[in-house]
Amino acid sequence: MPLGLGRRKKAPPLVENEEAEPGRGGLGVGEPGPLGGGGAGGPQMGLPPPPPALRPRLVFHTQLAHGSPTGRIEGFTNVKELYGKIAEAFRLPAAEVMFCTLNTHKVDMDKLLGGQIGLEDFIFAHVKGQRKEVEVFKSEEALGLTITDNGAGYAFIKRIKEGSVIDHIQLISVGDMIEAINGQSLLGCRHYEVARLLKELPRGRTFTLKLTEPRKAFDMIGVRSGGGRPGSGPQLGTGRGTLRLRSRGPATVEDVPSAFEEKAIEKVDDLLESYMGIRDTELAATMVELGKDKRNPDELAEALDEQLGDFAFPDEFVFDVWGAIGDAKVGRF
Repeated sequence: MPLGLGRRKKAPPLVENEEAEPGRGGLGVGEPGPLGGGGAGGPQMGLPPPPPALRPRLVFHTQLAHGSPTGRIEGFTNVKELYGKIAEAFRLPAAEVMFCTLNTHKVDMDKLLGGQIGLEDFIFAHVKGQRKEVEVFKSEEALGLTITDNGAGYAFIKRIKEGSVIDHIQLISVGDMIEAINGQSLLGCRHYEVARLLKELPRGRTFTLKLTEPRKAFDMIGVRSGGGRPGSGPQLGTGRGTLRLRSRGPATVEDVPSAFEEKAIEKVDDLLESYMGIRDTELAATMVELGKDKRNPDELAEALDEQLGDFAFPDEFVFDVWGAIGDAKVGRF
């Protein structure tokens, strides 16, 4: 199919959305999302969890980021189950877990747990802390926010651009979960839905953000980070292999990504931020996997439409993804 002609075939989203009930999960049975329409919030059936025999029996150590004894978790195959295991270990409601970082208790977006965990990584769980409501005057088209999500129902701020509209509001920080915009709940929304909603807010108007910040340890109080620059640190730890958490099918143990794969994923993740205002290493890894064996941009476009149609990637973005994968293949880093 020629690129740009007759595209945008709808396909099941990478991760289905659910309302938090206590924890929104993107990997089970979907419920109508708050934004409506035929996107990722539509009622769709996810695949059932794989039988226990197919689940990797790997043990990981975990702590609550603000301080706790060390717990042991195992037997999970996706992000929603991981959060459930953490909640069970510390006797918390699953909805309290906002996101996890690897090998650091700090809100370090370069160490955010995505779709892969190094087999020797230590998992720190960040739970809900103080809630806050902030009024923002949109004086510029771009607010300076990069949005990501936890793969289980919460969208939060991954990066704040220096000198931007949001950078001048000290109450808003990296790691804050975006619960609502102008009273509209965003629980269960994917990152790209939240980014689109923020972009569509009219310039020259004031809007209200309802946020929840992660609970902080004593040594983190008062710290406000703009987020790491793209590519400033490794996503994974130094384990000999990784556990790949998939939105469809069982988790698998894989070798550490090759230099080509790491660089291609980084480049595609940068493109996601540039075009869509989101960062998502799992999504970027899926796109690299889909595109690394394709012979031309048209084949990549068809593969993306088939597997990730709900994102409705623009043609120029697909061309740039094709170029990024090609550059990484030949070592043009």
